[in-house]
Amino acid sequence: MTVAPWIFDDEPLPSPKNAPSNDPNIPSGLIALTESISTQRLIEAYRQGIFPWYSRPGPVMWWCTSPRMALETSKFKVSQSLKKTIRAVLLNPSWEIRVDCAFKEVIQACANSPRNGEVGDTWITPAIIEYYGELHQMGLAHSVETWHDGQLVGGLYGVNLGKMLYGESMFTRVDNASKLALAALCAWCVQVGIRYIDCQQETSHLASLGASPLPQDYFLNWLESQIDLPAPLWNWDKSVLLEIQ
Repeated sequence: MTVAPWIFDDEPLPSPKNAPSNDPNIPSGLIALTESISTQRLIEAYRQGIFPWYSRPGPVMWWCTSPRMALETSKFKVSQSLKKTIRAVLLNPSWEIRVDCAFKEVIQACANSPRNGEVGDTWITPAIIEYYGELHQMGLAHSVETWHDGQLVGGLYGVNLGKMLYGESMFTRVDNASKLALAALCAWCVQVGIRYIDCQQETSHLASLGASPLPQDYFLNWLESQIDLPAPLWNWDKSVLLEIQ
């Protein structure tokens, strides 16, 4: 039986630094449960390295995984096939990388994309779509989009607070489209001084792209050093890919 702190709407989330690490009744990394989710609760959570991951009709589950999977942006792995695709994209004006042009479409496409091993409904619930959309309107959530011949063919979205960037989900409709978006994002992050993209959970796919697990203490200390720095302007295009040919 899962036992974790139940947090009411007027109560703060507990600090991950104080969460029990060896209680057999609590799944590893589970910080708290709430009845609902909101924009302010999301901001509070991300400022502490906590993220939501749950399915309805159960409660909202808040997590801080240990170790923490993160992609060091300067170490993104570019395969030979992706390098070839990047060269072609840079030469062909029918291919574009756009930022924040279709956030709602990106998050909806991510919700509709099947995940390996995922059972039942997507965790990207209507509430998630609504409140991340509000974060986008506040300039805190962003989408990176791959377009071909005026059609959205892949992309990703995430949350940016200060110099912290939390990657949330990706989707693709043609080969390498999501990887193009991620490659462009990593190149831009290197330019503006964002060292890590938080990937939250450890998977073989993320490892193949260069992500690796960080000790939780290291991750949380890094977060504290970055979260209140000035956030960069999200205004760039596919030319950033020139850095990683």
